[in-house]
Order: sequence, then C-alpha cells, then structure tokens
Amino acid sequence: MVFKREGGSVILIGFYCYLLILVGFVFCGEIVKGDGGIPTTLDGPFTPVTVPLDESFRGNAVDLPSDDPRVRRTVNGFQPEQISISLSTTHDSVWISWVTGDYQIGDNIKPLNPESVASVVEYGKVKSMKKQTQKTEGYSLIYNQLYPFKGLQNYTSGIIHHVQLTGLSPDTVYYYRCGDPSIKSMSGVFHFKTMPVSSPKNYPKIGIMGDLGLTYNTTSTVSHLIQNQPDLVLLVGDATYANLYLTNGTGSDCYSCSFSNTPIHETYQPRWDFWGRFMQRLTSKVPIMAIEGNHEIEEQVDNTTFAAYSARFAFPSKESGSKSTMYYSFNAGGIHFIMLGGYIAYDKSSDQYKWLLRDLANVNREVTPWLVGVWHPPWYNTYVSHYKEVECMRVAMEELLYNAGVDIIFNGHVHAYERTNRVYNYTLDPCGPVHITVGDGGNREKMAVKHADEPGNCPEPSTTPDSFMGGFCATNFTSGPASGNFCWDRQPEYSAYRESSFGHGILEVKNETHALWTWHRNQDMYNESGDQIFIVREPGRCPVVKAKPTLKLWRSAK
Repeated sequence: MVFKREGGSVILIGFYCYLLILVGFVFCGEIVKGDGGIPTTLDGPFTPVTVPLDESFRGNAVDLPSDDPRVRRTVNGFQPEQISISLSTTHDSVWISWVTGDYQIGDNIKPLNPESVASVVEYGKVKSMKKQTQKTEGYSLIYNQLYPFKGLQNYTSGIIHHVQLTGLSPDTVYYYRCGDPSIKSMSGVFHFKTMPVSSPKNYPKIGIMGDLGLTYNTTSTVSHLIQNQPDLVLLVGDATYANLYLTNGTGSDCYSCSFSNTPIHETYQPRWDFWGRFMQRLTSKVPIMAIEGNHEIEEQVDNTTFAAYSARFAFPSKESGSKSTMYYSFNAGGIHFIMLGGYIAYDKSSDQYKWLLRDLANVNREVTPWLVGVWHPPWYNTYVSHYKEVECMRVAMEELLYNAGVDIIFNGHVHAYERTNRVYNYTLDPCGPVHITVGDGGNREKMAVKHADEPGNCPEPSTTPDSFMGGFCATNFTSGPASGNFCWDRQPEYSAYRESSFGHGILEVKNETHALWTWHRNQDMYNESGDQIFIVREPGRCPVVKAKPTLKLWRSAK
C-alpha cells in the first residue's frame, strides 16, 4: 500500500485499507494520530539538516566510581547477580543469564569451578513460585583475562550461567527466579514478557542504544529508555568501555593519549561486573540483544579477543545457524533482525558472508515483512570520527543487503546521532535502507562533534581504515557533487539529520509498511523527540531479489 499526502488529505492506494480524509496519517487497520508534523520517508529525500551543538549541554561523561551503590556487589556467597534476559530466534524461547560468586583480580588468581554451582531457572505464569512452576537447567562457565607481562593484573570472572527456556507462549508475562536451590542461593522473583508471534500484525516496541559505557550520562540514557517502556532493547556495540582502563583501575577518556607505552592494550575487567549490576534493573525484565563493538576486542594472552563479550551475553547463534557469537539473527514479531560483525571477516569468502546468504534466503517476508540490520561501525557517517572506516565491509555486503530489501540499518561507534535519507552506494535511492547511527549512549570518550565536510576537517584517506580489521577500500567519490574528492564540501545529500547529543531511540513498527522512529535526547524529557519520522516500506516499488536458496537453518514459530 502507498499513502500519499496532498494538502490536508491522505490518499490511499492499494487494498485492505479504508479511504479516510483527515489531518494526520492513515494506516491499514490503524490510524496514527498526528498533527501533520511527522514526516514520512515518502516525503524525502530531505534537505540535509545539522543541529548546532548545544554548548550549554555536554552532560556528565564521567564514569561511575567503584563505590557507587548502583555498581557495588549487594549479594552474598553464590547468590545470583547481574541478571539478564536475551531472546532466542523465535517467540517461544528466551535465555536467562546471571553471575554467581565474585571475580578475582591480581597476581595469584584461582578460577572458580563452574560445575560447583548449578544453573537453574524456575518459572511460570503465576507470580508465586509455589504454583504451576517449571524448572529448567542450563550451563555455566568462567572466563579469564590474562596478560603475559610483569606488573599487569590478571582477572577471572565469577561463574556465568546461561539457561534457555523453551515452549513459551507468545506475548505472555512469565515470572522467574534463578540460581542453585540445592544451596539455597536463589534470586528474588523477576518477570519478563515474551515476544508476539511472528506475523505482519504483531510488533514489539524496541529501544535502541549504543556506545553506552557507565557514566552519569549513561544513567540518564538508561533512565529515559526505561521510562519509554520498550519490550526489547538492542545494544549496537560498545557496552562497558573497560578497555579505557589499566589493570590497576586507572582510567582515561583517551587510552592511547594517556597510556601510549603499555605493552598491550590493557583492560580493567571489573567494569564489566559494575556494568552488569547497574543494568540489571533493565535487563532482568526486558530482553537485551547485543552485538560486538571495537571496545569489546580486549586483546589478551595468545591473541585471544572478545572473551568477556562472548562469555557474558547469551546469543541465539546456534539456533540461527551461526557458528559465532559475532553474528546471528532472530525474529521479534514481524521483524527479522540480522546482527552482523564488523570485527570478524566479512568478505565474500568468509563464514559470516556465507551464513548471511543462507539466512537471507530463509527470510519469509510474508511472515516478517520488516528486515533490519544491526552492526557497530556505520557505513554512512559524515563525522570526522570513524569516517569511511569500514568501507571494505560496505563494499563486500551492501549489494547483498540492498537486493534482500533491508529496510533499516542501526549502527553505533560514532558518538553522535545521524539519520540518512534512503541510500545505496552513496547515491539517493528510494529502495535503499535508512541508516541510523545511535552511538550516543553516554560513554566517557564524549561526543563526536566535527564533520568531515567542514573546511579543514577531511581526513587523510590512509588514516581512515579500521586498525583491527585492516584493508583499504576508501576511495574518492566517483559521481555526484563530491566526484573526485574524498569528502563533500557541505553536508552530503544522503545525510538527512545529524546532531551531537546523548540519547537513545525507539522503533515502533505499526504494520507491514509503516514504522515510527523516534530519537530522544538526554537533555529533554523522556517523552519528547529530537528527531522523528515514519519509515515507509514500498514492497511493490522495491521487489526483493532473493539470495540463493539453501537448506532451512532454524524453525519458524507456529
């Protein structure tokens, strides 16, 4: 269906809709009340807008100290803490995760035995755990962060537990507690709500944030997000910023500036525990789906990377046919999410690319009309920070995602907000996805402010590639107003809106063609919008080019 606004009327083209004339917006089966001020992507492409930096508001990008009550350990012995929920691939399964026992850091650490404490979740539809309660067991692990250099402190985690609940009813509140009942170490009772059945009529309310850290700004972001009552949260990379610290707990806003002579990039792993404790007020009730960012690399002995990230979060990797925690997919109502890794091989011969081909081939747009991509480093970014940093990833994957009809792409990495017009290969395209960067969660590295298109700001091309992934694919533009140049001399036409402020976003899909995107700034009230738009799918205009079919990877919910 196409909805076209002319004057004060709304013209509906298609069927299964009623013809109505009013001031506002009309959707099949739903009327969204409006004052005429919320644009849609059908009104675009939009003239680029840059909101000037509010010099009076820089927030408080200072990390919470270890003695802050919100990050201190408040349990005893092997009682659960850092409790979180994540989704499996479909509505009928979730993961419950938690930590028991305390971490150790120092020269003489002795890892806990994961088998010494059971991983049990008791759950049911009644708050009283004495009635209609089911019980499921899972698995546990620990991880170490080890450094082969004298003077650096090693770390070993508490016991991390992951339990998968299956056979759940859709769109239903469940009560649960977790721990080990044999040693009387069970948590209090928490609750969560399952996702709705995947169909064109069912959609959860989704909160999206990135580059969060654990600052006073972070607390504002999370508080605002909680007040907007999402059903699901996406974390688009960079959770704790533990790698802005030395192993002795000394931190800096800029690691390379302050600690340029360290033999390895150190981390202070207790920041992960602090973060898990602070986030429990959200993550114990609302599922959180995370993807890795560059601050999760955390190199250690034997070139091991991403140890904390891979151990602490539960991922539906196996359920979605992935062999890695770095990329996976899942359904949430009528949305299929593909969570991609910007810090693992993504070229066309890579396991990730081959997995993506298979996953896209199995997407049924009649069941999940919306296809949303999520990864950390943005492909379309007009800030100096991380400008054209992952061009090799864009070159490898953009055509595949465009042909698959990806509707929206969410990224972080750049500590600011930016929303594009529909774009493909740096060209305005009505069938291209809308790219949204929400790397403005509040971490201590502070905001990105400078734009690459401003005089004197265009980076030297050789300095732009990501240092971890390597490769060089960033070239001058070959067409359009910036042809022959590495940067535009004004805000690029594909950039619709950009602003340097901390905040979070809310995605509310209304039906199979219309989704409301709202970005909220921390300095505003939680229910005020800094940027808002209806993103409109046009499947009739933009047909999907199916990826090569393959065997079905994971089951669909019935």
